[in-house]
Amino acid sequence: MIRSNNLSHNRCLLYNAGLLPYLDAHQWQRSLLTERIHNSSLDDVLILLEHPPVYTLGQGSNPEFLKFALDNGQFEVHKIERGGEVTYHCPGQLVGYPILNLQRYRKDLHWYLRQLEEVLIRVLAVYGLQGDRIPSLTGVWLEGRKVAAIGIKVSRWITMHGFALNVCPDMTGFERIVPCGIADKPVGSLAEWIPSITCQEVRSSVAKCFAEVFGVDIIESTQP
Repeated sequence: MIRSNNLSHNRCLLYNAGLLPYLDAHQWQRSLLTERIHNSSLDDVLILLEHPPVYTLGQGSNPEFLKFALDNGQFEVHKIERGGEVTYHCPGQLVGYPILNLQRYRKDLHWYLRQLEEVLIRVLAVYGLQGDRIPSLTGVWLEGRKVAAIGIKVSRWITMHGFALNVCPDMTGFERIVPCGIADKPVGSLAEWIPSITCQEVRSSVAKCFAEVFGVDIIESTQP
């Protein structure tokens, strides 16, 4: 168990999943969210996983940020209920899906987004890297390159979706989109600074920093 320094000690179940198809993970999140809408006493959850190559479009996203035709059938693309523009997931990118009841923390979506950024900034600090925020934009940058994207959905103050940290992915998939709709700022990965880094080692740092920032006790669990 990873224990926070917070006296309230909310529990958060950690599911360390492997490589999981996007739609399977999406259904899993929706199931967890629905359970917690109907029973607010259930523990919070943090899912950490990787996805096979997939593009996702947020609500209201601009299809012009795709550099390929949606109907070409070559790439897996899903339009989903999170905020934000188009993003790309692939192996080597660590994705985190917190299913949190914000009534236990703060009922403030801007606060929640900043907390997710803080988790990732602390993870970078573990490796001696200085993560930055850019005012009016959501995510985390490293020397001007966006290394972490964030997109959320909240229903009755229960969260789903979350963050994606580029650890050591094949970056070519990002060339087919305007990532997050930001044309003038490049994306990057931690492997550009630490060539030997892996998602496996970063998982523990993410769990520890998540526990610190949200003041929870992380309980490692097996996937149901």
